Amino acid sequence: MLGLQIRQRQRAVNLVLARKFLTVPVANVSDCMSRLFGGGANLRPMHNGESMSGPAFTVKVRPGDNLMIHKALEMALPGDVIVVDGDGDLNNALVGEIMTSVAKYRKLAGMVIYGAVRDAATLRKNDFPVFAAGVTHRGPYRDGPGEINTSIAISGMVIEPGDLIIGDGDGVLCVPYDQADALYAAATAKGVLETKILKDIHSGAYTSPWVDEILARLNCSLDS
Repeated sequence: MLGLQIRQRQRAVNLVLARKFLTVPVANVSDCMSRLFGGGANLRPMHNGESMSGPAFTVKVRPGDNLMIHKALEMALPGDVIVVDGDGDLNNALVGEIMTSVAKYRKLAGMVIYGAVRDAATLRKNDFPVFAAGVTHRGPYRDGPGEINTSIAISGMVIEPGDLIIGDGDGVLCVPYDQADALYAAATAKGVLETKILKDIHSGAYTSPWVDEILARLNCSLDS
């Protein structure tokens, strides 16, 4: 039934590749995706700052209801990231210390909650990656409906089961399953370039002629 279904995931990004992304800034991957995609500025880290990377285990819930998240915790595999579309609702927390502790114990790579969490002070002390849109003390309901391992969308970012989910202090990003290898290579190359730029800045060799080139193309008048 649409809105009340549990599916088995048919594919997932390789965990070896997923772990390589832990050393790549999310911002660099985002730049290599034309800066058009992302989970929205309100998805913030609720933990102590550890980076996150793993295959998406998707969950769609009714706002304020976490029944299907409990089921996802039973089904998800080590290394997975449970990604929950809770419609961004902040009235009721979808997870807290107990559920994130279960996720950590089962060796998941993290949780992304497009909704609210609670037990925020405890979550902030832990290294288990949890990203969420907000905090509230009010607890959830457990009545359903919901879906597991179907397509979801968070702030316009479409996530298919098994896509790669990465996160750090700058936020959360979904890397499409069939583009993960190419984007890892591109983001790594960008990191090499940025390292050189920073080295030039510190040595006094940095220049930015491209600024005037763009202004000239725009026919911007410059006083001499």
